[in-house]
Amino acid sequence: MLGSKAQDAEGNSLTVSKHQKAKKSKRVVSNQKIHYGTASFYANKFEGRRTANGEVFSQKKLTGASNILPLNQWVRVTNMQNHLTVVLRITDRMYKNNKRLIDLSKSAAKKLKYTGYGLAHVRVEVLGKKLPEGIQRG
Repeated sequence: MLGSKAQDAEGNSLTVSKHQKAKKSKRVVSNQKIHYGTASFYANKFEGRRTANGEVFSQKKLTGASNILPLNQWVRVTNMQNHLTVVLRITDRMYKNNKRLIDLSKSAAKKLKYTGYGLAHVRVEVLGKKLPEGIQRG
């Protein structure tokens, strides 16, 4: 802590704090199974870049990014407006101050039919690390 010397009204010596080291915020991953929030989709500039889990991003794959959902988890995303669903895997993280729940690849957003709107209110159900039997991708 950095500080400067000052005196109070009675002449006692005080240390006045100017700056305090910013605490590094930890990303909190939720263990809840169902989440509701806003979905967006990746900009084209991310095509071909590495994701947080090391894979190369493609708009053609059914993938998503989230700051609160665990990496490499399969999730079912439902558009609350039209009730269309898509099953995809979380492979990336978003900008740390982003308040959205999930960012989808363009192919996943097209399946939910919200690419013309940019954002959608969604329900996200965590399915687990392995895709459960009987559940189809996409």
